[in-house]
Amino acid sequence: VWPAVLASTLTTVLVFMPILFIEQEAGQLYSDIAIAIAAAIIASMLVAVFIVPAAIARVGFGASLTLAQSRETAITNGLMRFVGLSVSSQTTRRLTMVAGVVLTVGLAWLMMPPAEYLPEGEEPKAFSNMIAPPGYNMTEMLEIAADLRAHYDEQVNSDPTAFDRGETATPSLKYYLFSVSAGRIWMMSEPTRRQDIQAMMDSITTRFRQYPGMRAFSSRGSIISSNDGGTRAVALDLSGPNLAELYTAAEAAYASAEVLFDNPQINSDPSSLSLDQPLIEIRPRWQRLAEVGFSANEFGFAVSALSDGAFVDEFFIDDDKVDIFLYGATGYQQSLARLADAPVLTPSGAVLPLNALADLLEVADSDALRRVDGRRTVSLYIIPPRDVALETAVARVTDQLVPELRAQGAVAQNISIDITGASDQLDATRAALADNFVIALLLIYLLLVAIFGHWGYPLLVLTAVPLGLAAALVGLVVINLLGSIGGFHQPFDMITMLGFLILLGTVVNNPILIVDKTRQFLTEGSNSARDAVLMAVRIRLRPILMSTATTIFGLAPLVLIPGEGTELYRGVGIIVLCGLLFSTLISLTVLPALLVSVFDRSQRPDTRG
Repeated sequence: VWPAVLASTLTTVLVFMPILFIEQEAGQLYSDIAIAIAAAIIASMLVAVFIVPAAIARVGFGASLTLAQSRETAITNGLMRFVGLSVSSQTTRRLTMVAGVVLTVGLAWLMMPPAEYLPEGEEPKAFSNMIAPPGYNMTEMLEIAADLRAHYDEQVNSDPTAFDRGETATPSLKYYLFSVSAGRIWMMSEPTRRQDIQAMMDSITTRFRQYPGMRAFSSRGSIISSNDGGTRAVALDLSGPNLAELYTAAEAAYASAEVLFDNPQINSDPSSLSLDQPLIEIRPRWQRLAEVGFSANEFGFAVSALSDGAFVDEFFIDDDKVDIFLYGATGYQQSLARLADAPVLTPSGAVLPLNALADLLEVADSDALRRVDGRRTVSLYIIPPRDVALETAVARVTDQLVPELRAQGAVAQNISIDITGASDQLDATRAALADNFVIALLLIYLLLVAIFGHWGYPLLVLTAVPLGLAAALVGLVVINLLGSIGGFHQPFDMITMLGFLILLGTVVNNPILIVDKTRQFLTEGSNSARDAVLMAVRIRLRPILMSTATTIFGLAPLVLIPGEGTELYRGVGIIVLCGLLFSTLISLTVLPALLVSVFDRSQRPDTRG
């Protein structure tokens, strides 16, 4: 048994080695899981080898039992009849192998779900933004905020069933917070009932958009990404030399995205896609500033204090960082009309109005200029509805939205369009996983060659890999189909894909036991290929069933019992559980049929390597 135990342990541990070198955002999540599982497997092998035999000998378990004396259960006999049927003739063996490939690889190919990036790990709260068009000032935004507060105060700790009865358009809130600035209102809120999170977000964005010209954006809180929908956002970067053309193209893309997706959340950077923002340009009179002893930095600090506030310093209260800003006497309620006459204390001690030190000109322009790689850039962040996967959203933007904008002439020829954000990370992480999968598979093969001393036996063991992985994918799709009845859905994200790497090291364990024992019987030269395979399966059946059952029962709570944080690793649990369950069935049907078919060609295989 030692070669099989060693091979099973080392193959499971080796698959995690390449994971430690993944540099993408998901790498830290992967490496933590890899280290924990690898350490646990090594520890369990050491316990099984050094502690369990000594404990059995000490207690006396099995002292009077032999294989001939052990009583086979009805389940074992039934399974063995099933295995015997699958290898009874050449025709049944071929049918078994073809059926195994079609029902696993074939269905997986047809049912392959679109991919997500990382699980949201969502908290039951939302971050919403109201983005004002040009022309709104701080006073007007405060008036809107007061109106919103009057509405949402009524919803705090209200009866949650009132929303179900249609008596209110907003679900009951546990709390909410507001932050108001010129041109923007930021709101954080949490519903009283966790299941009302999406309805709350929809109601907030709908109410925000009721104010003239306002745009609204709302995203869920996440413990993994920033609170802007980062793991599900398709970033559309428009770059070019002309800012007016960029804003026109961004507005067209914004409108097209709202048509392409059903109620998407769309944000932009800069937040205002307009060149009509009323601004005051303050042009210093440098000679006059020199006369009163003002430097450029000192004058800029004074102007900031009189307008938007000047940053002074920061300090900490416990672990919280607090910024210190300096404002003029009017605070953030400064009006543009009074700004010209605002008094400024000069370094020479004189107090002069601001218009005596600088010229103030009213202009209409954008209040922000953003550059990416030195180019003027406007970015749209499109978060598709929950029922549209990130991979599907990227495909729609690439194949429909961008060509449509080009065909309509909404995007100038000198504007380049790039799709970045989470979609880039998805492609990079998926490529890294694929590379590590190939490396892990090669390491497993070389390890099995070293243990078995043969180049061919490991290939028989590895035939379980594609079938087991494909069966796991089919299991994920089936569980989602069944879960759709109760509103459950597990995205096919990068953490879920980690389950395939875990399976790579575990689905080979059962075939290792069967192939190793079959090799022993054939080496002894006293059995036909069919008898050797059936005897190997019979002897290894109980360990296979016990290890599979304990793993499935251990994973069942993660998969079946919802709870805070379970969405992070539920996908891994589903993949491993389904993969082990179906790979066990494959090990008892397809693998014996394959072994008998291969060994029938050479009744006494070369065991010298």
